[in-house]
Amino acid sequence: MDEIKNKGKKWLYWFLLGVAIIVVYKALDNFGDVMGVFAKFFEIITPFLVGIFISYLLYMPCRKMEQAFIKSKVKWIAKKAKPLGILTVYLIIVLLLVILVNFILPVVLESVMDLVNNIQHYYEMAIFNYNQLPEDDILKSDIVNDAIKNVQNLDIKQYFQLEKILAYVMSAIDAVTGIFDIFVAVIVSVYILAERVEILATIKRLAEAIFKEKTYKNIGKYFNNSNEIFFKFIASQFLDAVIVGIMVTIAMSIMGIKFAPLLGFLIGLFNMIPYIGAIIAVAVSAIITLITGGLSQAIWMLIVVIILQQIDANIINPKIIGQSLKISPLLVIFAITVGGAYFGILGMFLAVPVIAVVRILIEDYIDYKITMKKVERREEKC
Repeated sequence: MDEIKNKGKKWLYWFLLGVAIIVVYKALDNFGDVMGVFAKFFEIITPFLVGIFISYLLYMPCRKMEQAFIKSKVKWIAKKAKPLGILTVYLIIVLLLVILVNFILPVVLESVMDLVNNIQHYYEMAIFNYNQLPEDDILKSDIVNDAIKNVQNLDIKQYFQLEKILAYVMSAIDAVTGIFDIFVAVIVSVYILAERVEILATIKRLAEAIFKEKTYKNIGKYFNNSNEIFFKFIASQFLDAVIVGIMVTIAMSIMGIKFAPLLGFLIGLFNMIPYIGAIIAVAVSAIITLITGGLSQAIWMLIVVIILQQIDANIINPKIIGQSLKISPLLVIFAITVGGAYFGILGMFLAVPVIAVVRILIEDYIDYKITMKKVERREEKC
C-alpha cells in the first residue's frame, strides 16, 4: 500500500513538473501577450493602488484628527470621531487645493508666461552684455567662448513655446489620470481610512499566522519604524518647502527680482530634495536672475538665498523635523543619485527615507551578528 502511495506521489510530482515546464514555455513563447495581460491588469488596478497610496499618506493626519475629536466633551462628536476626522482632513486638502489653484498657480503661471515670451530677448541681451566685456576678462575664456558660439545661432524661444509646454503638461495629465480614475482613487482611500483598524488587525493576524513569533515581532518593529520615518520626512519636508518658498519669494520681491514667485516656488519645491535639490534650484534661479537682472542682482540674490537656506538648515528645519534621521550627507547624496537615476524625481525625493530604513536594517543585522559571535566565543571558553 505504501509503495503504491509513493509511486502515486512520484507520478504526481513528474506530472506537475511537466505542466510547469509547458506553462513556462508557453509564457516565454508568447511573452508579448503575457506582458500585455499584466500591463492591462495593472492599468485596471491603478486607481486602487493610487487610493492605497493616498490613504497611506493621510493615515497619520486622520488618526491625529480622530484623537482630537475623541477628546471632545460633546458626546456626539466623540462618538463620530473617525468619520469626522476623515472628513476634516479631506476638507483641509480641498481648501489647500482651492488656495493653490486660485492664488498661487495664477501668479506662478504669469511668471512662466512672461519668461517664455521674453526668453529670446533676455538671451540676446545676455550675449550682448557678454560681448561688451574686456578681452582679458576671466569670463572670456576659450571654453566659455566655444560654448556661446555653439548656442548663439539657436532660436531659444522655440524650445520654450507656451503652447508646447501646456500641450505636454495636458497630455501627461490625460495619460496618467482621468476624472473617473481620480474619483475611484479618492473613494478607495476613504474606505481604507474608514476601515483602517480592521485592515491593520487582519494584516497583523495574517503575519502572526504565517511567521514565527520572533519574525512577526521584527516585522512589526520595522513596519512601525519605517512608517515613522516616512511620515516624519514627508510631512516635515513639505512644510519646510512651503516656508522656504514663502521666505525666498518675499525676499526676492523686496529686492525687485523678476519672476520672484516662480523662483521662490522653484526653490521651495526643490528644497524637498535634500542637498542636491537646493543646489539645482539656486543655480537655475541664479542663471535666470543673471539674464534678467544682471550680474550684480544675481550675486545679491545668491547671498540672500544662501543666508535664508542656512537659517532654514540650522534653525527651521531641525525644529520641524525634531530628531534628525541621522544619515551621513555622503550617504544621502549617494541615495539621491541612485534613486534619481532609476526612478526620476520621485526616486530622488523618497531616497532619503528609504536609505534611513535600510540603514536601520543593516545596523540591526550587524548588532545581531556581533552578539551571536560573542555568544559563540563564550560557549567556546566554557
